Amino acid sequence: MRNRGLSLFLLLLAACAAPAQTPGAINFALMGDTPYSDGEVKRLERLIDELNAEPLEFVVHIGDITSGRGPCTDEWFEARKVQFARVRHPFVLLPGDNDWTDCHRSGMDPMERLAKWRQLFCATKVKVEVQRGAYCEHVRWQAGGVLFVALDVQGSNNNLGRTAAMDKEYAERMKAVLAWIDDSERAFASRKLQRLVLLMQANPFNKPRSGPSGFASLLERVEKLVAAHPGQVILVNGDSHTYRDDEPLAGLRRIEPWGSPLVSWLRGSISNGELSVSVAGTH
Repeated sequence: MRNRGLSLFLLLLAACAAPAQTPGAINFALMGDTPYSDGEVKRLERLIDELNAEPLEFVVHIGDITSGRGPCTDEWFEARKVQFARVRHPFVLLPGDNDWTDCHRSGMDPMERLAKWRQLFCATKVKVEVQRGAYCEHVRWQAGGVLFVALDVQGSNNNLGRTAAMDKEYAERMKAVLAWIDDSERAFASRKLQRLVLLMQANPFNKPRSGPSGFASLLERVEKLVAAHPGQVILVNGDSHTYRDDEPLAGLRRIEPWGSPLVSWLRGSISNGELSVSVAGTH
């Protein structure tokens, strides 16, 4: 991370400015892009202890439970399953690019790694709706007038542009992603909810070094979603490892938790259909 001293200063500043918890609000945690190393594994243990002491309805990790160079082994993922099982709150984990698409860097097959990820992590204690078909990671759940929708959208240009086989994977997955957004929009409207939150590992505003963007169809769909529901759509993404609460597109609020080398979490709060976040802790 560049300018880590400045980032840490801003983190502390944000923590000091965190609003008090609202009585009767639904509180939850957001985190992502950790652990990347044995040292971060140890700090994650302390963070889990902190989460367990909080009155949270659920905890969401938006993906990347290993570094871009791995390890991508069964042993690492199985150890993370055991570690996350310590979270006493209902826990939802999304896949990240480091967890499967980038595992070719350590000589492993991305599709086999995604199958392993699904075997270990698709089940959750959160009462969720799951998209029919192969994408068990596509889930959604409702809390306090807010619909949370998990999407398998990845960093590393969303797995587009590396091989023909991965381009085929990208096309099939994005068909499912867009269908899940469509279905979730219908549910959001019919249930007359206040906010629609899309969660994904990728920062879709990152530009590829060359070739077409793997996020073009997604951003086109998000723009239409925002136009149809102004002020109601929120994007939660990871991948850049930098805390953000901004507006990258007109009418779209975007939230991103800190990531490696920081092991951190954001406290989310829902009250009367409004969603707020604040930096809660870092290790």
